[in-house]
Amino acid sequence: MTHLWIRAEERANERRVGLTPSGAKQLLAAGVQVTVEDSPDRIIPTEAYRDAGIDIAPSGSWRSAPSDAIIFGLKELPEDTGPLSHRHILFGHAFKGQPSGRHLLDRFKEGGGTLLDLEYLTDASGRRVAAFGFWAGYVGAGLSVAAWAAQQTGHAMPGISDWPKKDAMIDHLAQALETSGPNRPSALIIGALGRTGSGAKALLETLGITPTGWDMAETAHGGPFPEILRHDIFLNCILATPGVPVFVPESAKTAPRALTVIGDIACDPDSDFSPIKVYDRTTTWDAPVLRVAENLPLDVMAIDNLPSLLPLESSEDYADQLLPSLLDLTDDTSGVWARAEATFRKAL
Repeated sequence: MTHLWIRAEERANERRVGLTPSGAKQLLAAGVQVTVEDSPDRIIPTEAYRDAGIDIAPSGSWRSAPSDAIIFGLKELPEDTGPLSHRHILFGHAFKGQPSGRHLLDRFKEGGGTLLDLEYLTDASGRRVAAFGFWAGYVGAGLSVAAWAAQQTGHAMPGISDWPKKDAMIDHLAQALETSGPNRPSALIIGALGRTGSGAKALLETLGITPTGWDMAETAHGGPFPEILRHDIFLNCILATPGVPVFVPESAKTAPRALTVIGDIACDPDSDFSPIKVYDRTTTWDAPVLRVAENLPLDVMAIDNLPSLLPLESSEDYADQLLPSLLDLTDDTSGVWARAEATFRKAL
């Protein structure tokens, strides 16, 4: 019997989960054993899983879970576990040349475990079967607007916390724009036709901002892209992969520009393939933007868990997308999970 073990997230400010109580019930009905760790921070309370008939385990007990259990979480594994022996489902960020990714792969190699990276769960056409992209774009665009609004009042963007629902976030942003004055920023989205770009566009239009939308056709010539510098806000919604051109070079810091906010929603600054060259580290909830140029300011928003700021909507949406693949986990020898394992084996 397949045993799926949902671990409690141990990263600060991470309240999302990849399986809802209703999804867990469907897995049980399909013959999958499901264990959910207790978590006071998870947006869906432990009691909801218990009421659904799911076994509950103490937080962090995945470390001593049965060897055949498949451990499912979203964000990174804590360092205190050393070598990793289980099969793990998570966002590993391990296959694009990131130093931290190489370290994670070494931990799996030493422990004999397997990484099934959520970013690399794809169907036969290569499209991801589940993604948080829409909500990353939605929240990332919102924070970029908030950063621009703060600039208009001469202040740095303050720290943030999550919102219980998207309407609360919209109210917050509308108030920030009202305080900033009558003008509204211009914005350019690269990756506008994808999930992430669609989320960014939806947020901007809700606030009355009509963005310029670019996708592969507009970037096929490989750059340079002076149009980016002529917009107030630039939103990068394209993952860092081999062949992606540089959208914002280091020289943008001192070049003539209207650009004052970069929302690097794809957010992979330590990748060899990052298309944003003006910064080198992610930002945080406590400090959402990194100022990389003064005089005319240039702020970069690069939070790497943006959907966590809307944990309920993003969890429910993602869990619904992923559930069909989880139901295939037991018998998959050539599909989604087999492809993910092959990607892992190739990277070792």
